[in-house]
Amino acid sequence: MSKPFWVAGKATHSAESVELRSPYDNAIAGSHDVPTASDVERAVAAASEVSAETAALPAHVRADALDHVSRTLARRSDELAQLITDESGKPVKWSKGEVGRAASTFRWASEEARRFSPTMQRLDTDPGAVGRTAMIRRVPRGPVLGISPFNFPLNLVAHKVAPAIAVGAPIVLKPAPSTPLTALALGEVLAETDLPTGSWSILPVPNSAAPGLVADPRLPIVSFTGSVPVGWSIKDSVPRKHVTLELGGNAGVLVAPDWTDLDFAARRIATFAMYQGGQSCISVQRVYVHADHYDELLARIVEQTEALRTGDPRDPATDVGPMINLAAAERVEGWIAAARESGATLHTGGARDGATIAPTVLSGVRHDADVMAQEVFGPVVSVNRIESVDEGLALINDSRFGLQAGVFTNDLRLAFDASARLEVGGVVIGDVPSFRADQMPYGGVKDSGIGREGPASAMLDFTEERVTVFTGLPF
Repeated sequence: MSKPFWVAGKATHSAESVELRSPYDNAIAGSHDVPTASDVERAVAAASEVSAETAALPAHVRADALDHVSRTLARRSDELAQLITDESGKPVKWSKGEVGRAASTFRWASEEARRFSPTMQRLDTDPGAVGRTAMIRRVPRGPVLGISPFNFPLNLVAHKVAPAIAVGAPIVLKPAPSTPLTALALGEVLAETDLPTGSWSILPVPNSAAPGLVADPRLPIVSFTGSVPVGWSIKDSVPRKHVTLELGGNAGVLVAPDWTDLDFAARRIATFAMYQGGQSCISVQRVYVHADHYDELLARIVEQTEALRTGDPRDPATDVGPMINLAAAERVEGWIAAARESGATLHTGGARDGATIAPTVLSGVRHDADVMAQEVFGPVVSVNRIESVDEGLALINDSRFGLQAGVFTNDLRLAFDASARLEVGGVVIGDVPSFRADQMPYGGVKDSGIGREGPASAMLDFTEERVTVFTGLPF
């Protein structure tokens, strides 16, 4: 039986259903019913109508609901991990990690909901304001439209749903059409909470329905994670709305001359260039290695890459599974071929088997090649020789993207210098840029987007300041 969608917190069926298949072997992953236009209208209307009630919810109600979701995700971890793998092709070892992270995201949101409090500011700093004190509270901007991508079908949903609940903002979620089943399973958990009717809906509608939702004035916040052109088109189409965008990157890594643990660097670079088929916004894509280490580290990266196991994502031993679909794999295959035609050297990988691309290491890639200049979003890494740290930092910055970067160094001065000079949202010292703790601010600059995820950061984006001035009171 097809999974229902969720309208105003209620499981809902329709006459139309969609079947989902694994990108690995075309096995049936499941099916879901498709909301009608009237279902979408009911969801948006309910979010608007319940907005004041949701904003007034006591902190303990919000926090208890988030706690319940966190505990239930942890309890259902194996089931949900299998579902993620079935619909996305993500190796089950990474799917289990994603469920754990989603549980943590809801737990962090629960904690933030309990401490989301007004602040006080004294105003008697000038004679005309003696006896006045300001209280600054944050209030929801209104209902949120969350649009989530395919590559983290649970945790990136959590990063939209959890902070909305934490601040008392209703949310209408549109999951990615290729991976909606996990979001619909999350609806089963949310339905067990005491959140008000109408405070959340999960609508697995086609992408063609998104512009109407984006334009709807009853959804004043849009939180989008996905492709660059779609994200900026959303921002341009609704200039009066509060829009947050997480649009990806082409993460760079610098290996400085003082770094000596080349085995660790090679293992981390190979693993996190290829994990999840390279389909992560902070997957390692560009590596800049000082000439002192270049030849040795390149050889070790190739060795570590060749040790990764590809195959059935349901096998716990599989490291690298398929891409989300055949078209994505064919695109990456073409980009690899184009890089080689322009002079790049292929050290390993490059072949395609259905939707699976063999983990690929290139060197000598032109800076303007797609695998360097664009977001490859596939299991491909380009390793480049540099003569100085300054050159490496400049090359990382020479990109339209700016999400995260990694710097392998033990030099504290270089670490601070890189943190100041790299034009990215986050710098990871001593590791690859693929590290993300779900409670930290996460987001980018330039074409990587605007705004920040992480429960506390997103809660700021979903709210605005309201000032109350008290008169005639001692500070």
